[in-house]
Amino acid sequence: MSEYHSTLPVSSGSAGPASVSVFASPSSWIESDAVAQCHQVAALDGMVHVAGMPDLHPGKGAPIGAAMASTVLYPFLVGSDIGCGIAVFPIRIKRPAPARLAARFPDLDQPLDPVADAGDPAWEVWEGDIPAGYTESLGTVGRGNHFVELARVGTVFDEMHAHRLGLAEGDLVLIVHSGSRGLGERILREHTEVHGAGPAADPAAYLKAHDEAVRWGSMNRRLLAARVAHALGAEPAEPIVDQCHNLVEIRDGMYLHRKGAAPGDERDVLIAGTRGTPSYLVAAHAGPEAGHSVAHGAGRKMSRSDALRRGRAKHTVEELRRTPVGSIVVCGDRQLLFEEAPTAYKKIEQVVNDLVSHELATPVATTIPLVTYKTPDVKSERRDQRRQRGRG
Repeated sequence: MSEYHSTLPVSSGSAGPASVSVFASPSSWIESDAVAQCHQVAALDGMVHVAGMPDLHPGKGAPIGAAMASTVLYPFLVGSDIGCGIAVFPIRIKRPAPARLAARFPDLDQPLDPVADAGDPAWEVWEGDIPAGYTESLGTVGRGNHFVELARVGTVFDEMHAHRLGLAEGDLVLIVHSGSRGLGERILREHTEVHGAGPAADPAAYLKAHDEAVRWGSMNRRLLAARVAHALGAEPAEPIVDQCHNLVEIRDGMYLHRKGAAPGDERDVLIAGTRGTPSYLVAAHAGPEAGHSVAHGAGRKMSRSDALRRGRAKHTVEELRRTPVGSIVVCGDRQLLFEEAPTAYKKIEQVVNDLVSHELATPVATTIPLVTYKTPDVKSERRDQRRQRGRG
């Protein structure tokens, strides 16, 4: 076990030097560019501490998989997908055959309209108003690494925590990974058009908009889970886990920015693996040195362009649609299949082992994918269209 740790000077106006800690073992894959980005963030005015998680990797201007504490609020450290997070919902389905259920997933690229689709039963889980009045993209999952997954509980490591969550080996869950869609992007753009990567001129105004995006993302994860549950013939349920990993909070008198880092202060967190590997439910107990945070996923090992180039040379489309664990990936976007191939990510077991070795989390259970939805399957859409024409 080892910890990367350095102390860097920061620009004038800071109360003192900013420290950088990366919670990873020597055998973990941590790109030098990601560590360099942590140093760059540490040099920002007002920065106090940067904590890198074992899934740390380079992002656009700031590292992904980091918690960054500062006396100054920097919207670009949170990024455009404010409110992105992962929620876990229990679900009951008789005879969960992956091939049969994969064909029943709804089109989660097609948004629900509050007026035209007012009769959709999925709306029953939506509580209160629509945050920021943002009605676009409701009920959609988005692209990139976002997904909705039907999974079964695999190995249970901690019976006490599993019982507390109401889970047992073999139970089924829906895992939803999505954010605030275009709302967060709009909020960041309004800031960067005036201030670029600089600090928020009016932190209170930014935080008000930010909090609306966080609430929108959480409610939309409920809506997504409800859409899928109804399509699979099941009843929607309340989430047992719902943690946002792109956000900023005021803590200990500072702004704690999280970019791809889940709150780890006595929280339950689903750390996403890949489409062909387990994910891990953990009970997190991270302290201030780790920014009260834990990893949010396996973390990318390859850029999207590298994954696309190498994947096309190594895999076929069908190989990526049927994974080594026997699950099915619903994805009509061939390029996305290669970009999101399991080989493009770090080993989830190593990420979790690093969290355990640094005493940041306790593994509770694995979840094994059965069906992972990314985008509508083109063949299924065409089949549905033919059926509709036949009925007509």
